[in-house]
Amino acid sequence: MGSYDLPDGAVKCLDKGFIRLVDSMGRDAAIVQAARVSYGKGTTKVSRDRALIRYLMRHHHSTPFEMVEFKFHAKMPIFVARQWVRHRTANINEYSLRYSEAVDDFYIPRPENVHFQSKWNKQGRETADVPAELKAKTVAYFKEMSQRSYELYTELNEAGIARELARAVLPVNLYTQWYWKNDLHNTFHFLRLRMDDHAQYEIRVYATAMAEIVKRVVPNAYEAFEDYILNGMFFSRIDREIFRKKLPERVKEDLLDDVTYQLVAGLHANKPRDENELYKLYQKEGGQDSEADFAIKWAARDNAEGNIFEMRELKEKLYKLGS
Repeated sequence: MGSYDLPDGAVKCLDKGFIRLVDSMGRDAAIVQAARVSYGKGTTKVSRDRALIRYLMRHHHSTPFEMVEFKFHAKMPIFVARQWVRHRTANINEYSLRYSEAVDDFYIPRPENVHFQSKWNKQGRETADVPAELKAKTVAYFKEMSQRSYELYTELNEAGIARELARAVLPVNLYTQWYWKNDLHNTFHFLRLRMDDHAQYEIRVYATAMAEIVKRVVPNAYEAFEDYILNGMFFSRIDREIFRKKLPERVKEDLLDDVTYQLVAGLHANKPRDENELYKLYQKEGGQDSEADFAIKWAARDNAEGNIFEMRELKEKLYKLGS
């Protein structure tokens, strides 16, 4: 098979692929600047910028995230590219086999990544292990098919057959390359879908590598993406009704109590209060414990400080859950 050269700054993906950041426009500050444009203000303190980015992500205000752009250079098997290209918001320029000759680079899966077809998911793999003999046969078929198809392609090419036709004998495990440019909002959408456990293994490899690059460029935005989108959980009206009817009142009260203590801790961290003022603050935020119980819980708390705005929004959701 062909030689494998990894460009400077590229992250290796699969056996012969890679992804690298070619260029980017904007960072976390660009998101904040776009969000505050109606006020005619630039960035302020980093902590306030982070809070604003989290608010935007939490409330699905996507436009400011479109102010940041990434241009990646990636090399991937054609069958991965065909999944990738379904994200139609990007600008793509791909290596053309009509104008250029194919390179002898084919994806050969590792035996540990060979699995049976899922019985429940028409587009997924089964987790049950495949016998070693069948794994070896599968890998051997990949190598045999790749080598033979490239021999046929080379024969047709040398005979003068048009490249745009000769390329049709090449299989979809052939590597292709492209430049892929997308804004941050749509890049996050790509990552949410392609880093999911249900996504195909081969494209998850590229998505995971891309995520690490994005994280370095916009750390605050990526943190918010992880917290609210990637690892977040969303409930429908039906889900809410089930929780409202089935969750015992004591569970709802315990959750509300925990949130209130985190809220008070966050307020206290921002503006320290004397001990005799803390209980009044707790009551002001809706706390129901007696002063004695408050003192015990406050002394025993794990010092978790909740974001003030997020905790207040969560309290509102818990109130609605109980109503």
